[in-house]
Amino acid sequence: MLVAFSVSPSGGDPDGGVSEAVARAVQVVRDSGLPNSTNAMFTNVEGEWDEVLDVVKRAVEAAGQGAARVSLVLKADIRPGYTGQLEAKVERVEQHLR
Repeated sequence: MLVAFSVSPSGGDPDGGVSEAVARAVQVVRDSGLPNSTNAMFTNVEGEWDEVLDVVKRAVEAAGQGAARVSLVLKADIRPGYTGQLEAKVERVEQHLR
């Protein structure tokens, strides 16, 4: 499965910035060893249900350290039997653009 998620704490930085908290979440994802990528809006992670959801949960907990509230947006692509889709899906689109 592929999961794209965005996590943002509330009530931390007086300027409204969340980059430090997001960095803590991204570090959890990177340390997981699962295929992943981060862009300006989401972090994507690929793996099996249990391992991906465990990583998302731990990332939310890391981002929420010291915050009264945390917002999570999550989108999942569940396609049993397929792996390597984090890059393969993008490559299929790029092929059409050539």
